[in-house]
Amino acid sequence: MQKLIQEIRNCTVCTQHLPLGPRPVVAASPTSKIVIIGQAPGTAVHASGIPWDDPSGRRLREWMGISDEMFYDEKKIAIIPMGFCYPGKGKSGDLPPRPECAPLWHKPLLYSIEKVTLTLLIGQYAQTYYLGNAMKKTLTETVKNYKEYLPEFLPLPHPSPRNNIWLKKNEWFEADVIPKLQQVIASAI
Repeated sequence: MQKLIQEIRNCTVCTQHLPLGPRPVVAASPTSKIVIIGQAPGTAVHASGIPWDDPSGRRLREWMGISDEMFYDEKKIAIIPMGFCYPGKGKSGDLPPRPECAPLWHKPLLYSIEKVTLTLLIGQYAQTYYLGNAMKKTLTETVKNYKEYLPEFLPLPHPSPRNNIWLKKNEWFEADVIPKLQQVIASAI
């Protein structure tokens, strides 16, 4: 797997589309139990090279009920974004993840992990890719019906501060989904 991770980190497939250049961010081990599939790194993560090294990552760790040390232990948690590099800025936030990454790298990465007990699908891009027709009409409905996707997947909204309004409108998420998420994480690790 180390060879594969190095290949990903050296990837330049979509260089011409990346305003800050390639800097693929990924973390995984053959023994990872939980896989986190998010969108793509933002500018802070691009700068540091550390996945989820931003306010969204802090909130995600809070939701999961785990420490930074546990979160960044590749032997326990794999972090595999839909797009491995910062895609650039759009009208209302970052651009979507580059479409080349997931088809090129996800299958070999996931095949190299011996036994995944749970995959967190964070945001619409990961949910669309992995749930396909099993998705509901909206992200909110998909997340609300998270039990339908367990034990393999647990869909979550993006933990970005941009989603504070969504969190306030959907109080059931922190009341119902977060405790279940923490329970599943604790039993998986």
